[in-house]
Amino acid sequence: MARRNRMPPWHEHVRLANGRDILIRPIRPEDAGPMQAAFTLLEPDEIRQRFLHPMKELSAQQAEQLTRPDPRRNFALVAAEPLPPGEALVGAVARISLDANGKDAEFAILVSHYVNGMGLGRHLMRRLVRWAKGRKVQRIYGDVLESNLPMQALAASLGFRREPTPETGLVRMVLDLPPPKPKLPPSPPLAAGA
Repeated sequence: MARRNRMPPWHEHVRLANGRDILIRPIRPEDAGPMQAAFTLLEPDEIRQRFLHPMKELSAQQAEQLTRPDPRRNFALVAAEPLPPGEALVGAVARISLDANGKDAEFAILVSHYVNGMGLGRHLMRRLVRWAKGRKVQRIYGDVLESNLPMQALAASLGFRREPTPETGLVRMVLDLPPPKPKLPPSPPLAAGA
């Protein structure tokens, strides 16, 4: 019998439009170093669009916080080379965090220009939405720079709507999730000859 190559939950191999193979998987503490190294390869505008302000580096403390999400409230995925964590260059990060009310969750996605425009942001966003649905989240939102039209277009194409924010220069992209369908009890079997 052939042995199946099963992947752990939330792990998947993806081939990008340029033919590059990547592994999408949950973020790991070992990713802190490669994320700091990859941060220097990002363009200033990429950093500003994700963090909403300029940054010159990702500090060790920030990398540590990003790579150790609280599994009860946060979920984070990376798109990386198919190498062990700690060795793989990370090309994209997507995270979602539950608000204190447990009904709303905030998303954030950063896709490096090296792998941008290949559907990776859409793929990662769909995974975040799937995680949120599993947690019975009612609303997903993310604050986006008004100038970040690609992120707004991506979110809108997935059903997000645009809302104003009190902060100048930002818009909030919001997705309302339908409540889970109630599970129906199984139907009784039909009697023979009925």
